[in-house]
Amino acid sequence: MQTFDPFDGALLIDKPVGPTSHDVVEAIRRQFHVKKVGHSGTLDPNATGLLVLLLGRATKLSEKLMSSDKVYEGSMKFGEVTDSYDAQGELVSSLPVPPATLEQLNEIAATFVGDHMQVPPMVSAVKKDGVPLYKLARKGIEVERKPRLVHIYSFRFSAYTEPIGQFRVACTKGTYVRTLAQDFGQKLGCGAHLATLRRLVSGSFDVANAIPFEDVLVWAPRDLEQRVIPFLKLVET
Repeated sequence: MQTFDPFDGALLIDKPVGPTSHDVVEAIRRQFHVKKVGHSGTLDPNATGLLVLLLGRATKLSEKLMSSDKVYEGSMKFGEVTDSYDAQGELVSSLPVPPATLEQLNEIAATFVGDHMQVPPMVSAVKKDGVPLYKLARKGIEVERKPRLVHIYSFRFSAYTEPIGQFRVACTKGTYVRTLAQDFGQKLGCGAHLATLRRLVSGSFDVANAIPFEDVLVWAPRDLEQRVIPFLKLVET
């Protein structure tokens, strides 16, 4: 019978603004001397929320868990377009925001529900001839990107105070919410970018059960062992 180490499993992290997903992985690896640490879906440095870390043998489940659907909440700023489609990028254009109500925003949002062809942003980890697009973008190089089929299960705005709209979206893996903001702004007629983003759900995992990253950094190994979701339980999800 195959035996598993107590650290073979998943750890749910609530990532703050700032560190990259790779930063979180490296910090956990160093802190607890775990040889293999990965994750089941990247979060941008400016994004917060659920980051599912995979430890030890659980890294073998990365592809399975990465295919899970996601739920996000966030905000868009209308009237400003950036080169990265989010607040971290350089301002590309600025236009007046047309009068709009929350109901009108949701009418536009409804047009995105269902199958949707989406072009990945240049500032992304998608590769072109083996080179990540963000590395080309840093050199000022823009290349043609192939549209990808994604599915939006639901997309609604909950509040709007010009020029900021608060929204929630449920979608398939590989959906760029930054691109959703960019595309939405085009339909509104003034452009937009993603101002904030928080991942709430990934597959069967919820951020309500995640531990703030800064709390994990002061744990002892026994604390980590108590919070790891065992490998065999992950296989069942």
